[in-house]
Amino acid sequence: MTFLRHTASLLALTLVACGGPAQQPQQPPTPSVGFVTVAEQVVTLTNELPGRTSAYETSQVRPQVNGLVEARLFTEGDVVRQGQPLYRIDPSTYQASIANARAALARARAGIASSAALARRYGELVKINAIAKQDYENAQTTAAQAQADVAAQEAAVRTAQIDVARTTIRAPITGRIGRSIYTTGALVTAAQTDPLATIQRLDPIYVDIQQSSADLLKLRQQILSGQIARDGAARVKLMLEDGTTYGPQGTLRFADVTVDPTTGSQIIRAQFPNPNGLLLPGMYVRAQLVEGTQAKAMLVPQRAVGRDERGNPTVMVVGADDKVAPRTLQTSRTIGDNWLVTGGVRPGDRVIVEGGGNLRPGMAVKPSRWDPNAKPAPTQPPAQGK
Repeated sequence: MTFLRHTASLLALTLVACGGPAQQPQQPPTPSVGFVTVAEQVVTLTNELPGRTSAYETSQVRPQVNGLVEARLFTEGDVVRQGQPLYRIDPSTYQASIANARAALARARAGIASSAALARRYGELVKINAIAKQDYENAQTTAAQAQADVAAQEAAVRTAQIDVARTTIRAPITGRIGRSIYTTGALVTAAQTDPLATIQRLDPIYVDIQQSSADLLKLRQQILSGQIARDGAARVKLMLEDGTTYGPQGTLRFADVTVDPTTGSQIIRAQFPNPNGLLLPGMYVRAQLVEGTQAKAMLVPQRAVGRDERGNPTVMVVGADDKVAPRTLQTSRTIGDNWLVTGGVRPGDRVIVEGGGNLRPGMAVKPSRWDPNAKPAPTQPPAQGK
């Protein structure tokens, strides 16, 4: 009995000295992740493209008669109205032409009276065979020629009047006129190649946008197949050179029917109101083109998307048993902070957005709905066993 007590005491001392029974290692806590649920929604599709502004109407002011410029009747840079006098050319030569044409017309009218009277007299005489029939026919011909001479001289008077009117050069359109290339005293001709000045109508104004023909073809195919719906005229917004947004919206007018073989792009023309003249021809802008709407679009936040070794976009989703599974996505474009997804996930899938940095396929997680406005909780290192 004494031996058993001594043996028990030694065993107790041995366990105390060895630190007691072996401790079990602590299991790491289940990681918490934030997810978003994929859902189909209506999305407006936009595309940002470079463009240049161009005038709605452009007219080069040219002389239609020859002469010396007597006066310039406008201020450079002003808005001129259609029909407003711009230049005056010396009209003296053309006024003399009018006087000459009027004198020839008076002479022709005087000749028509005598020839018509002679034809009437010959008409009476030929009835009684007092003159030859040939003489009567000659008198009729002379009267008809006199009438034709009057018509020709009337046309010459109108031509001379037109030339005199053209010595005052008027604005063919309403718009803003640029600098004058010719000054007072310059000799101008009707056949010259250089314009006197150029007028541009700037309200409204065009924006010529360049888009890849491949992208435009894809858009047309999506519209024809019903994937994208167009609601009337496409709307366009402008970003100016300084990064600001131009206030009024524009509308898409047409797409050029020719593809530039050097760049593989087409020109899309949009029209914008420009009441304050802020947009000037030749300005570089970026146009945000509203292409249409997609009724059943799926969006995934960009921060949830990673890349595999082949560069394919991937996400981690939470399965029905709260275990992680990878998915490879098919994406078409970005919309804001999201990817527009065409495959790889389905409506109802829970895509991990937060806390998925060190996850492995098949790992159990503690999911919760991700709030984009919530501040992320500070991460704490796992507790170490003593």
